[in-house]
Amino acid sequence: MFTSTTGRVPRLNARPRLRRITAVLGAAAGSVLAWATAIPAASAAIIPVPSDGGGYGPGAATSPAAPVPVIVTSGMPGWQITLIAIAAALAAATAAVVLDRARNGRRTPSATR
Repeated sequence: MFTSTTGRVPRLNARPRLRRITAVLGAAAGSVLAWATAIPAASAAIIPVPSDGGGYGPGAATSPAAPVPVIVTSGMPGWQITLIAIAAALAAATAAVVLDRARNGRRTPSATR
């Protein structure tokens, strides 16, 4: 019922394969980004410190502690910079492959090639 009448094996189009690869790369990039945003939130847990009496919470009245200087830093951690650079490289490579295949698909074959 599904036999080919020309005797040739039907050739699959490259577009579905490219779509699948793009979907897999997109899913992988999304999962990496979700993981990268969840890690800082998971690391920010408040850990209770036991008081002198053995329980958790404020202990007995003590003398006030010496003031601690607050150090304020800003900027982006190195792992986030690396993640952005990798994502940009993957996006550029994917765009280059898609554009190259689209350009080669429309090109007519030349006699000298």
